[in-house]
Amino acid sequence: MSQFAEYAICFLLLIGGAFTLVGAIGLARLPDFYTRLHGPTKATTVGVGAIMLSSVIFFTSRGESLGISEILVTVFLFMTAPVSANILAKAAMHIGVPFMSNTQGKPWDQ
Repeated sequence: MSQFAEYAICFLLLIGGAFTLVGAIGLARLPDFYTRLHGPTKATTVGVGAIMLSSVIFFTSRGESLGISEILVTVFLFMTAPVSANILAKAAMHIGVPFMSNTQGKPWDQ
């Protein structure tokens, strides 16, 4: 394995871990459902994407075939995470999940 591949793998793993940690902290610390939904869907999508990309680089640099399964998992994650977050937010708005009092821009109150 080349030294460049090792540095790229390390960098992607650190970035992926940092984004995933920020998403988990956001899930635990943010005050209401809508802001809690935002943290994990945005941050962990980038985090898991970086970790999966490092997996592709690792197995490709070892001489094995291109990691098609990792690429497909990443594409599936990037397609489904925003859609599921949107559906969860719309369902929460529909059933009237409470939000913070200082939330700006309430399109469902019009």
